[in-house]
Amino acid sequence: MALVLIVEDSSFQRKIIIQIIEKAGHKTLATENGKKGLEVLEANTPDCIFCDLLMPEMDGFEFLAALKAKNISIPVINLTSDIQDTVKQKCLDLGAKGFLNKPAQEPQILAALNSVLS
Repeated sequence: MALVLIVEDSSFQRKIIIQIIEKAGHKTLATENGKKGLEVLEANTPDCIFCDLLMPEMDGFEFLAALKAKNISIPVINLTSDIQDTVKQKCLDLGAKGFLNKPAQEPQILAALNSVLS
């Protein structure tokens, strides 16, 4: 069983991802932006992070950069509606381990999670 942090500003998307991950037997923590995600990481060490890119206060790019600056090496899977290759490459350059286009479906979410946990 893994602990997964979900950083997603859409409460609807957040609930869907939580349901999928918990149904698979994992525990979740969730926040609505990168700033709050960093606060969660002060007290918790998840095995994986699912992170949206476009969020208020601190977006997914800033969140990835902050993780890198703090030498936090938890695998991050980015979620976004932006399908441009340059966006995907920027995430990977900042240390993301995976990238899913929204709306991500259960098989894609679980495959991405299993790939970073194995």
